[in-house]
Amino acid sequence: MFARVVRTFVAIAMLLSAHASRAAESLTDDEKSAGFVSLFDGKSLDGWIGDTDGYAVEEGSIVCIPDRGGNLFTKNEYADFVLRFEFKLEPGANNGLGIRAPTDQGDVAYTGMELQILDDGHESYKDIRPYQAHGSVYGIVPAKRGFLKPTGEWNEQEVTCVGRKIKVVLNGETIVDADLDEATKDGTLDHRDHPGVKRTTGHIGFLGHGARVEFRNIRVKEVK
Repeated sequence: MFARVVRTFVAIAMLLSAHASRAAESLTDDEKSAGFVSLFDGKSLDGWIGDTDGYAVEEGSIVCIPDRGGNLFTKNEYADFVLRFEFKLEPGANNGLGIRAPTDQGDVAYTGMELQILDDGHESYKDIRPYQAHGSVYGIVPAKRGFLKPTGEWNEQEVTCVGRKIKVVLNGETIVDADLDEATKDGTLDHRDHPGVKRTTGHIGFLGHGARVEFRNIRVKEVK
């Protein structure tokens, strides 16, 4: 009996491990050939720094813990890159994607750049500015709206940041395609100083605001 129970627990553990491995294995053969690498192993926050206590790993996903969160950054810095990831929102969820960000200089929306991750169709956000909608470069470039999947479903997003150009594709639809210099030549949309828009390299990060948001299949290709 004892041996049978042990075998059952071992089988369950192996099944869970295999599930996590499948969740972590986000790279297609084409992506591997193109030079993409995974930023998340599906099991731990190895390779990530910052507020690691505000995030947890659950079933192959990085989860922003409700009422905690904070800024979770890649250990490495990236200059020009293509980033692909999946995310899932709960109703009213708010987070952000930091790019070319410092880790120790205040609000990333200004010291680096923040791309909104937001359930922008929720009633609580009915009065937001265009530059606050999901996918927008916060305060600088507004994104096209209406392409998020319903809350509780997984969304796919790709961010290409090369030189002064930035492009965001959400669920197959281009929602941002902008030149940062052109977007700021007459000042920023929120009329605030954004020194981070001039940065040429920095960390990639998730910028929690106290809501549960899940991330998985996070991979990046550096553009040389």
